[in-house]
Amino acid sequence: MTEKERMLSGKLYCPFKVGDNTWEKSREVLEKFNSMPWHQEKERMQLLREIFGHLEEDAVIVPPFYCDKGTQIYIGKHFYANTGLLILDEADVRIGDHVFIAPRVCIYTAGHPIDADVRRMDLEYAKGVTIGNDVWIGGNTVINPGVTIGNNVVIGSGSVVTRDIPDQVIAAGCPCRVIRKITEEDREYWTQQAEEYFADEDIRGE
Repeated sequence: MTEKERMLSGKLYCPFKVGDNTWEKSREVLEKFNSMPWHQEKERMQLLREIFGHLEEDAVIVPPFYCDKGTQIYIGKHFYANTGLLILDEADVRIGDHVFIAPRVCIYTAGHPIDADVRRMDLEYAKGVTIGNDVWIGGNTVINPGVTIGNNVVIGSGSVVTRDIPDQVIAAGCPCRVIRKITEEDREYWTQQAEEYFADEDIRGE
């Protein structure tokens, strides 16, 4: 197997021998992306589409943003990431539709051997991260390699997600754990708040 094949299959590999130019290309694109004037959002996002595996047209990522390659990042519809998102995409990072990410969230796919002697050999491994639909991730959250976050999930700020999170829950902590299910009472409460918002005379007058 080649180094890149080993990387993509989750086996140990040497990152300095992968032998493609994705890292160099992403550095050039990100330098432009992070230095463009704030009002050039459309142009900035088009730059990312040049390196991402997939990025929907209505996605928004607020600078600064950093990734390793870009080619292994796949992002769905109505995605919003606030400032400071960092993605190390040595393996695939797949994000669904209607996902909101707060400031300074880190998504890691790269890991290093626990044994120090093997670490000294410049070997590492990569495991993909999957985030479902309708997920809200709070600020300063870290998502570790190999994690899957389900659909309709809220991750509390400052969490360190080290294991899979199921559908329809609120989870938080270090390490991140399920706090409770998202319930029908939650839906009713927030639906009522939305109805009040749209019924507001000032809102209707805009």
